[in-house]
Amino acid sequence: MAYTLLIEPSELKVSLGDPDWVIIDCRFQLSNTEAGRTAYLEGHIPGAYYAHLDEDLSGKVEKGKTGRHPLPEIDAITAVFSGWGIGAQTQVVAYDDMGGAMAARVWSLLRWLGHEAVAVLNGGWPRWAAAGGASSKEIPPLKKGGFTPRLRPDVWVDAHGVERVLSDPEYLIIDSRAPERYRGEVEPIDPVAGHVPGAANVAHFSNVGPDGAFLPPEILREKFNALLVGRDPEHCIVYCGSGVTAAHNAMAMEWAGLPGAKIYAGSWSEWITDPGRGVETGDPRS
Repeated sequence: MAYTLLIEPSELKVSLGDPDWVIIDCRFQLSNTEAGRTAYLEGHIPGAYYAHLDEDLSGKVEKGKTGRHPLPEIDAITAVFSGWGIGAQTQVVAYDDMGGAMAARVWSLLRWLGHEAVAVLNGGWPRWAAAGGASSKEIPPLKKGGFTPRLRPDVWVDAHGVERVLSDPEYLIIDSRAPERYRGEVEPIDPVAGHVPGAANVAHFSNVGPDGAFLPPEILREKFNALLVGRDPEHCIVYCGSGVTAAHNAMAMEWAGLPGAKIYAGSWSEWITDPGRGVETGDPRS
């Protein structure tokens, strides 16, 4: 059985140490970019590799052109995944300590590259620890993997793709940031506050409960259907600050039985590099 969305700690325990499984620790903090690596070195799921958001899972930032976490170059991310031993038959499990907000990046990247057997550990490191999961400080050696990308360009859209549908009522754009950032009341990271015109807001962290595990599918389905109002989920574009936590909403929609949402890779930090693109503040639904 391949896990393609979520996996429970109890399910991972059974396969811990399986040579056909690769575990990736994605803990990361935007405010302290070395906090995740430090936490990993202090203890992680046995056999897990550490994925640094800036160094491993993102491309080169070009000031005034890209967002803060652009997609990595195909050759670069292929080398990273190969070094972790990911091949065509590998089951990948990614985890973090933020309810899947960072681990969803690995899920989205691997799906983009055509690898379906990738799941996020539901509830991440906190639920793993609470369930008595093992911990290790041992760093696994790199491998000579044979990861072969099979690109699925439909996973992402660029800024032009967003601009093309701004006035199309058949499309829904969802901002995945906190409500106060969406409304433009505060902006702690990017130089311009606000959101893409007409976008709705579903903060990614609203998809999980107090334990960091995803809410039941029926609850998430009701939430997203209230915004879709009959639209095809494939006509939904999700974005966030830099294209990372937006994947969490794409995951939540799929968990809810509403697959097909596209991720705007550059997201808000790229959108605002062009002063000709519209910016909206407040909540248009209020």
